[in-house]
Amino acid sequence: MPWVRAPQEAIRLKVTLKGLKPPIWRRLLVEDTMTLGELNFAVQGAMGWENSHLHLFLVGRRQVGDPGQLDEVEDEARVTVGEVARLGTSFTYVYDMGDDWEHAIEIEGLGPLEPGRAYPACVGGRRACPPEDSGGPWGFADMLEAVSDPADERHAELKAWLGAFDPEAFSVEAAEARLRAWFAPTRARRPRKR
Repeated sequence: MPWVRAPQEAIRLKVTLKGLKPPIWRRLLVEDTMTLGELNFAVQGAMGWENSHLHLFLVGRRQVGDPGQLDEVEDEARVTVGEVARLGTSFTYVYDMGDDWEHAIEIEGLGPLEPGRAYPACVGGRRACPPEDSGGPWGFADMLEAVSDPADERHAELKAWLGAFDPEAFSVEAAEARLRAWFAPTRARRPRKR
């Protein structure tokens, strides 16, 4: 097993879903040694996605992803968040190439690791993550409009599909529970696949 450097710093990230107003975002704390492959799972858990589609990171001109699923990408298991943080202040995470959910990931700061804190951690956020397969930013906005208009011909069908979906709802506790399920035990370096 190759030697792995122990985490030295916590990196604070703000993950914002592009193309929606008001914005949907999450604030994460991750270890500097977390790989982008692991960050995929952290974003999935914090946002509320199900990790059922392909993803890609855009770091400057670099395309980083899972080479087992995408051609001509750098291996996300070999690029750390700490390395990306040294290169710039932001990068992009794309989830579901059909719906094209783009997330702006802003590096807000670095600091010491907090003793006893489980990493990754979701420490803030706003609004509910769109449901899987809801058609990207435009489809989701259209869906919310139809759900709020009882006269819309799709109203009943979409209400039945969405159930009790509240677009304003967000719970740090629920996001943390998803992260703990995916990253158990607390400092596991390989998240469990869903």
